Amino acid sequence: MSVKVEDRPIEQVREQVIDQLIYNYSHGVISVEAFERRLDKAMDAKDNSVLLTLVEDLTLNTDKQYKAEKQSQFTPNYSAQQNSDDDITLRSILGSNERSGQWVVPKNIYLNNYMGSVVLDFTDAIFTHQNVTIHVNCIFGSDEIYVPEHVNVVSKMFCILSTLENKSVTLNKRQGPTIHIEGKAILGSVEVKIKRTIKEKFMSFANDLKSQLGVSSK
Repeated sequence: MSVKVEDRPIEQVREQVIDQLIYNYSHGVISVEAFERRLDKAMDAKDNSVLLTLVEDLTLNTDKQYKAEKQSQFTPNYSAQQNSDDDITLRSILGSNERSGQWVVPKNIYLNNYMGSVVLDFTDAIFTHQNVTIHVNCIFGSDEIYVPEHVNVVSKMFCILSTLENKSVTLNKRQGPTIHIEGKAILGSVEVKIKRTIKEKFMSFANDLKSQLGVSSK
């Protein structure tokens, strides 16, 4: 016997509904306006029954090819061959320091920031460990940490007259790595966010699928 829809985890239902919306849009079943409108509602919905009404008139269901395409887009870059055991330290004293692009992520990263700014960008990074720890020492400084949608973030920061903001998104992240943020911030700020909103990511993925299928945008 299947579980009642109201008893299922809402994030699981939301993911399935968004998948069905993307799949039907990419096959030309609904217009871009309808897709965007329904996607907004799916992301904001707080009730499973509301989510299901968004796809009740859509008959196409996702297939293996769709799931493979989604996995390639929404899962982390792992590479056992490029394993990095060396720790990384980013220092900024009255200046700025940035690590971005495609780089191999070690188990431990140290951010030492004194009246400066540090940018740590994991968007295109290659993960070699399931758990990564960022050790923060931010005094009168600003740390910006960009994470992909599939990465979990756990914070254990100690803040004194400082701010810690976690703007990473909530997705089904069972296979994603976990970034642990710990340390202290004194009269500083630490912000965790993504470069592209999750809606932009979904829209881009849906349009890529539509282009691959050769479906007209008209």
